[in-house]
Amino acid sequence: MSERRSHTAIARVLRLAAAASIALAAASCGGGFTQNYSHGYVFDEASLEQVPPGSSQEQVLLVLGTPSTVATVSGEVFYYISQKAQRTAFLEAKITDQRVLAVYFSQDRRVERIANYGLKDGKVFDFISRTTPTGGADQNIVRQILQGAQFRPNLPQ
Repeated sequence: MSERRSHTAIARVLRLAAAASIALAAASCGGGFTQNYSHGYVFDEASLEQVPPGSSQEQVLLVLGTPSTVATVSGEVFYYISQKAQRTAFLEAKITDQRVLAVYFSQDRRVERIANYGLKDGKVFDFISRTTPTGGADQNIVRQILQGAQFRPNLPQ
């Protein structure tokens, strides 16, 4: 009888060790299989300093490159759209940040102002002026871009 208890005790210890091993392996997968993606134009502060108000449209194109899209709603605007996403293991990619860098030009094609739009508390927010812009055709475009854009990285399965 004691031999049988010994086998049962060993079997319990082995099952507990196996369960602990599986739990540790699963916990380590979260950090080991996380990938970050950047899609679109990702700018840095140094490049923005090279295009202050009054800069020519050509200088903006040289420093920032070709915009993602251009609008002529009320004056010309260059939009540089970016999105950051994170994917863990086999889960679907999750958007972690979306931005729209808008460069507004005057009639003589000089930079009037620059805005870096993103979503803050579900509302469009300018991270440069630290304001929530009010309505207008331009704000509707930015809102549609931020709320409608979905980046889905094509990854091997």
